[in-house]
Amino acid sequence: IAVLVSLIYSKQYLMDRALFRPDFIVLALLALLGQFVLISGANLLTLYLGLELMALPTYALVAMRHNSEKSVEAGIKYFILGALASGFLLYGMSMLYGVTGSLDLIEIFKVVADPRVNHLVMAFGLVFIVAGLAFKLGVVPFHMWVPDVYQGAPTAVTLMIAAAPKLAAFALLFRLLVNTLLPLLGDWQPMLVLLAVLSLVVGNVTAIAQTNVKRMLAYSAIAQMGFVLLGMLSVFDDHAFSAAMFYAITYVLTTLGTFGLLMVLSRKGYDCETLDGLKGLNKKHPWFAFIGLVMMFSLAGIPPTVGFAAKLGVLEALVDAEHTFLAVIAVIASLIGAFYYLRVVKVMYFDEPEHEITVSGSGFAKGILGLNSILVLAIGIVPVGLMNLCLDAMRRTL
Repeated sequence: IAVLVSLIYSKQYLMDRALFRPDFIVLALLALLGQFVLISGANLLTLYLGLELMALPTYALVAMRHNSEKSVEAGIKYFILGALASGFLLYGMSMLYGVTGSLDLIEIFKVVADPRVNHLVMAFGLVFIVAGLAFKLGVVPFHMWVPDVYQGAPTAVTLMIAAAPKLAAFALLFRLLVNTLLPLLGDWQPMLVLLAVLSLVVGNVTAIAQTNVKRMLAYSAIAQMGFVLLGMLSVFDDHAFSAAMFYAITYVLTTLGTFGLLMVLSRKGYDCETLDGLKGLNKKHPWFAFIGLVMMFSLAGIPPTVGFAAKLGVLEALVDAEHTFLAVIAVIASLIGAFYYLRVVKVMYFDEPEHEITVSGSGFAKGILGLNSILVLAIGIVPVGLMNLCLDAMRRTL
């Protein structure tokens, strides 16, 4: 659904830039196939194949705008760092295989639970696996690629990277750490705490200095993934895992609307990427300013949007698991983050427009964008249905 909505939002944007070609669609669908393989895999080799099938098409998509130096540079950076992360993950997987003698996740779980197994080698392999996963999620200190790729790629491609793959990365994290390596909880939990806290602090503080909206959203994504990691800490509690899953789904829903708005406000020869491009939007197009306001409120976690329900779920799980200190850090980081989200709202509603603001895109795409913003509000007001679906999914998986 996320990929379908991404393509609907992207069509006019791509046509204006002569990028609406069969290869774009094929690469996007190949990445989608990789995500499906990744989510449903029950074997280390299958998971790795899914991961590569998701990653390789996105490297090509980022560098698709050949006449743009930024786009090509972002593609090369993404490719090199992605290859490095894949190497980390493979090395960790090979160590797991060396100790357990199996590639099957259930068999690995059984062997890891055996107290006679060589714990040192397992812990060493786990470090490499967590590093590879952290890169795919784009959390600190493996976040170097995120701002450059978000800014350098065409907005349509940024959406392809920012939305659906985040769900697949969450599924991979859950499959490897919870379904397979739960007996090594004492080793991977402190790593996730460190990654989550660093991501929340660095992501939110650095985003304040950004004037490019896509770059700001990149640092915002780093901080949001920190929240997802926090949801993974309350182990042996399916409510905590479902809170993390709910957070990932609602983040994708909000990201779709945010980048959809940027593409609707772009036109041939002009990309709406900076804060200046959003100035005075309410005076010209109040409905689109309202959509922007809903998306920013959701990312900041302000009621009654879905972002508030998602953050509250993760914070409740942290407090229940007696990680109160982490919950306090998360709240403080969210307060810092609220500054740069509300700055976007201030620019749209209270600043004078500096140039002509035009709205492009088909009526259908605008309708889907409107529906997207209504969903962000509706699920925020009545989150129970989606939360129960997430809880049911986690109980079946566990």
